[in-house]
Amino acid sequence: MMNFLVKTIANAGALAVAVWLLDKITLTGDSTGKEIGTLLLVALLFGLVNFLVKPVVKLLSLPLLILTLGLFTLVVNALMLLLTSWLADRLDLSFHVEGFWTAVLGGLIISVVSWALDVVLPDGD
Repeated sequence: MMNFLVKTIANAGALAVAVWLLDKITLTGDSTGKEIGTLLLVALLFGLVNFLVKPVVKLLSLPLLILTLGLFTLVVNALMLLLTSWLADRLDLSFHVEGFWTAVLGGLIISVVSWALDVVLPDGD
C-alpha cells in the first residue's frame, strides 16, 4: 500500500511539473485545494492507464520498439498521456493535453521527473 502511495505522489509531482512547464497542458480549478485534488485524481488515472493499457500497447508495438531501438516508447508515453487527458475529460476533471507533440514533450518530462522522484522517494517494500 505504501509503494502505491509513493508512486501516486511521484506521478502527481511529475504531472505538476509538466503542467508548470508546458502551456498546452492545463489543469484548472477554483482553488489550490481543488487543483491539488484534481492533480491527485489525474495521477491515479494516469497510473491506472499505465498499469492496464501501456503493457498491451507496448506488446502490440514491439516490432516498432525494436526497429526504433526504443524511441517509439516516446510515442507510447504520449498516447498514454492523451488517453489520460481524454478519460479525465469524460470524468469531468479539469485536465487537458492539447495536441500530440505537446503529449510527446509532456510524456518525456513526466518520465524524467518520475524517474528522478522514484530515485529520491523511498520504496514501500
